[in-house]
Amino acid sequence: MGVLSNDEFFAKLGELLEGCKGKSRGSIFLTQKRLSYEQDIPEPTSENVLPDLHPPRPLPVLIRATNGKAGDKRKERVKLSTIVEPHAIPEFFTKYADVCKMGMAALKPRDRSKRKTKGKKKKTTLVLAS
Repeated sequence: MGVLSNDEFFAKLGELLEGCKGKSRGSIFLTQKRLSYEQDIPEPTSENVLPDLHPPRPLPVLIRATNGKAGDKRKERVKLSTIVEPHAIPEFFTKYADVCKMGMAALKPRDRSKRKTKGKKKKTTLVLAS
């Protein structure tokens, strides 16, 4: 799937999060990185070893979401991506957080009771016969 607009990305992400609720469990991977391949970043010099840390203008951000590896139980692998321009980053992440929170609201908490009992096993002492 190609790069989506921000609004299309939010709509598809909401559907993806809804699809992982209930019996059809699964994982969703959300990644973000700055998009630097379109920029004219100067070559490293002896004075400025890492010139990409201070680019001449702000860099856009690439946001991706996927449902992980497609398995027998899932229909197909879904890949979503969008590019967020630097001036729109604060508004984007506000809406992004809201969509993620709404998608995680109905998730059931993890059962950690097994983990607690596993850690509280009785210690056995060894008695050596002399």
